[in-house]
Amino acid sequence: MTSTSRAPKSGSPATSEPPGPRGPLARLPLPSIRLQKGLALANVLAQIGIMTTGVTVRVTASGLGCETWPRCNQDSFVPVAGAGPALHQAIEFGNRLLTFVLVAVAAALLLALLRAGRRSELIWLALAMPAGIVAQAVIGGITVLAGLVWWTVALHLLPSMILAWLAAVLFVRVGESDDSPARRVLPPPLSWLIVLSAVLLAGVLVTGTMVTGAGPHAGDARIGAADRLQMPIQWLVHFHAELMVGYVCLLIGLAFGLLALRAEGPAIRRCLILIALIAAQAVVGITQYQLGVPEMLVVLHVTLAGAITAVTGALWASAVIREPAVASARAA
Repeated sequence: MTSTSRAPKSGSPATSEPPGPRGPLARLPLPSIRLQKGLALANVLAQIGIMTTGVTVRVTASGLGCETWPRCNQDSFVPVAGAGPALHQAIEFGNRLLTFVLVAVAAALLLALLRAGRRSELIWLALAMPAGIVAQAVIGGITVLAGLVWWTVALHLLPSMILAWLAAVLFVRVGESDDSPARRVLPPPLSWLIVLSAVLLAGVLVTGTMVTGAGPHAGDARIGAADRLQMPIQWLVHFHAELMVGYVCLLIGLAFGLLALRAEGPAIRRCLILIALIAAQAVVGITQYQLGVPEMLVVLHVTLAGAITAVTGALWASAVIREPAVASARAA
């Protein structure tokens, strides 16, 4: 037997096929739960991956390797020899091409969920993925056309963090049955700790973009100090770090509360994973500051930030859960 999209409803025949769409979508193979979860996981990884390539563009000073948008240069959509440093063109153009990979993964996930007749919550979350990716591409174009002014670069990163968060929530929800009722498994005080920790994470991410805006990696060697954030970087770094300390303290308190209550579901495991990731992030952050912000550590720092954001989204989804989706008797 292979998994299909829904668990059978109580009292219904085990061989009943889940309702699905009519028309062209009905001609597609019925995707298994495993396939849906695989696509949802690929979506999470792709959202984090585009952050990694994006920050690589920045630290290699390739942000204007393609000098305009949507073209790479005035006469071509692809890099042209002599239009700029070949490596910078390749890095920036490669990052742009990954947008199409993200769209393909998001579209495949959306089609799979529609074909499987999944609940509307999942469809709306899946719709947010391609819509957000297209919006990000436009923001990226504005960032290039504006000459990589620091605040446009910050606006370019933050939506990716939101998409990583939503992608993680979608991954969790895809693995749940559509037919079982949603149950709140955490008491209100612990649920509010999760909410407050998410608010602090938002502050950590915003101040992180400000640190970058005042730091040495402008995205292009031609960008001068006038286009950088005119604030003392030491003050920004300390404020950023203090918010992170507050964030991890809330998570430690949450972990103790979850352990004391022996909370149902995966919340304890996700909270502990999150604390471990933040500890690793703290080591990377302190090291890169002491070493003068070397490029590879900046890339690792942003990648870990994306992973932390995604796991925070998964933790958020732990407060309200459904029964796991199970296999039905009809082969997909």
